[in-house]
Amino acid sequence: MWPIFLWVHVMSVLHLFLVAIIQGVTEFLPVSSSGHLILLPALTGFSDQGLAIDVAVHVGTLTAVILFFRHDVLLALTGVGRLVRGRADTPGAKLALLLIIATIPVVLAGLAIQMTGLADRMRSVAVIGWTMLIFGLVLYWADRQEPSPKRVDGWSFRDAIIMGLAQTLALIPGTSRSGITISAARKLGYQRQDAARLSMLMSIPTIAASGLLLGLDVLAGADIGLARDGAIAAALSFLAALIALTLMMRLLRSVSFTPYVIYRIFLGLFLLWIAYS
Repeated sequence: MWPIFLWVHVMSVLHLFLVAIIQGVTEFLPVSSSGHLILLPALTGFSDQGLAIDVAVHVGTLTAVILFFRHDVLLALTGVGRLVRGRADTPGAKLALLLIIATIPVVLAGLAIQMTGLADRMRSVAVIGWTMLIFGLVLYWADRQEPSPKRVDGWSFRDAIIMGLAQTLALIPGTSRSGITISAARKLGYQRQDAARLSMLMSIPTIAASGLLLGLDVLAGADIGLARDGAIAAALSFLAALIALTLMMRLLRSVSFTPYVIYRIFLGLFLLWIAYS
């Protein structure tokens, strides 16, 4: 009995580790975290990690992006007070308002997809293969554009709306939330680092909203063992996300998004071969 118990325990730890690392590394890279998490059980035979672990790894990545962009987060938080009073006349208040505007489309679209049951029907290898390929090419096309001098402090209402609408496409598994918002920002003329920075800032209210909705469902069935696994998953995804964010932002000083595009194309073609063979 002891060797069997040990094997099951090791497998569960391995599964937890893979889910946390995949979520942490891919959440902010333009390669789709949801697509990779859906593929994990499909390609390895592991069972679905469950809602509680999904919430935990999202908490980990959310904490990482808040820490990494803490100065922008503090700026937005200081502006919330003026925004509540109906004034957006400071950089912080404007940033907070634009983040809210950019988040509204994906929240509404997400609720609509959940109510219609489309979410489960889109979780297939074929869908992820096509979105990996198509939106990888979209990222390449957008990244080829000659950027204008647009910077984060020049983010406008128009650009926030366009990037917010683009973010709704990330509800299709394999699209990549960061990938599609970076593509939109690059097409709008933002420099690579600024496009990535805006995309990451947009992820904060989006991840927080989705985590809150999922977390309400998890609380009812939580137990000590699940809480322990969730804490481990959150810590691992936090470390992985922080490392991935640091490396990506540094590399963008001298490297384009082409390496991510190449990865997406090869993975997309591989998944389409699996889906249709």
